[in-house]
Amino acid sequence: MKTLIKNGTVVDPSSQLHQKLNVLLEGDKVAALTHEEPEADRCIDAAGKIVAPGFIDIHMHEDFVGPDGHLEQDEKKSIFNCMLRMGVTTILGGECGINRYDPMKYLDLVDRDGAPVNVALLVGHAFLREAVGHKDKYSHVTDKELHQMAALCEKALTAGCFGVSYGIRYVPGIDERELMATAQKCVPAHKLLAAHVRDDAAAIFDAGHEFLGVAEKLGLPAQFSHIGSMAAFGQMEEFLQMIEAYRKRNVDVLCDCYPYYAFSTAIGSTTYDPGWLERYHCDYDVIQYCEGKYLGKRGTRETFEEERRDHPEHLTVCYVMKENEVDMALASPLVMVGSDGIMNHGQGHPRAAGTFPRVFREFVRQGKLSLDEAVRKMTAMPAERMGLPHKGTLREGADADVVIFNAETIADRATFEEPTLAGCGIDYVLIGGNIAAKDCHVVNGHLGRALRKY
Repeated sequence: MKTLIKNGTVVDPSSQLHQKLNVLLEGDKVAALTHEEPEADRCIDAAGKIVAPGFIDIHMHEDFVGPDGHLEQDEKKSIFNCMLRMGVTTILGGECGINRYDPMKYLDLVDRDGAPVNVALLVGHAFLREAVGHKDKYSHVTDKELHQMAALCEKALTAGCFGVSYGIRYVPGIDERELMATAQKCVPAHKLLAAHVRDDAAAIFDAGHEFLGVAEKLGLPAQFSHIGSMAAFGQMEEFLQMIEAYRKRNVDVLCDCYPYYAFSTAIGSTTYDPGWLERYHCDYDVIQYCEGKYLGKRGTRETFEEERRDHPEHLTVCYVMKENEVDMALASPLVMVGSDGIMNHGQGHPRAAGTFPRVFREFVRQGKLSLDEAVRKMTAMPAERMGLPHKGTLREGADADVVIFNAETIADRATFEEPTLAGCGIDYVLIGGNIAAKDCHVVNGHLGRALRKY
């Protein structure tokens, strides 16, 4: 089938294109960029709109697998549907060391059923620990357990996972021995290391050195996760200088960031271990509960202790980041857009449904980023990072993943109270040349495919 997208302004940073062109899709590929109007089976008039490659979310947390063996399907609860509605066509999940399900089996499920978006996964370090029966996140693994973890890690990488992710903050028992033994499995195929590092705020520099030191020793690419929630407490300028210093030593390190000034994590996570109030110079009311009987309410000492004891899995939002430092991160050429979206059955942080349109509303239209640079941070930059030459571009022969939006009206509508609300100003999202979403509503939630890297 041929689809002609005509009269739009093509913005494709990978090809340095920003001009009025028609885009011809044939099957699941881009057939041509042209000033002509070739015949097609379907025509989409994009007059006055931007035509860009489908957005790529390089850092998010995938949907659950239900007891029926299928991915979450409810459009109001599924994070993949949230992704699709905001123009994302490809995601990298399994972040912060966390896999919702065995990543090898997860990719097989996507192969079997399709998904709202194309799905790539990292193998999570915490998943490896749990798989060999080590439940205590504060203790070191034994030599036997580490041998089993390394073998399972190698198996997942061989099966197509894009690299290894670490939530060092969440598993403080990890040491350099454990980091090296798992990370070195990425060396043969030069796969990616990604990490939520051990600490943030004033301790971010030592934590950064720990992770980047491993990448440097092994000669592997390193993705520094959600830099805003790690260094936007007064450290951002110096931390970006530190990243640049590593790059000058030929360490391939880049970062991602989401355009919000509050982070999200489970109430029972180590982020809230004793000392967090002092670290962030705050009180309990910086917390907002995303689940349970205190949904939408701010924290108190009493509710914090109750929720942490009785429902450690419940998500929270924490309002402690400095706005100007998040903005500084997103303006850096070393930082791409990543949502860090996570949903527990429809509850969570609005970044899961609002990140990409929010960048246009709050950063492009406010003059903090150019349109082309914003699109680059969502397309060409993550595609190159993931080693996906046919994604993140509209050049001839590329995968026909396309987003069509109005640069003047594209906006997020998700809030901390209603985190899954669809945005506006996105006319079409196409995956593989087929219409997946129209006017920020899902049309076909099964066009996405599993992506594997060997």
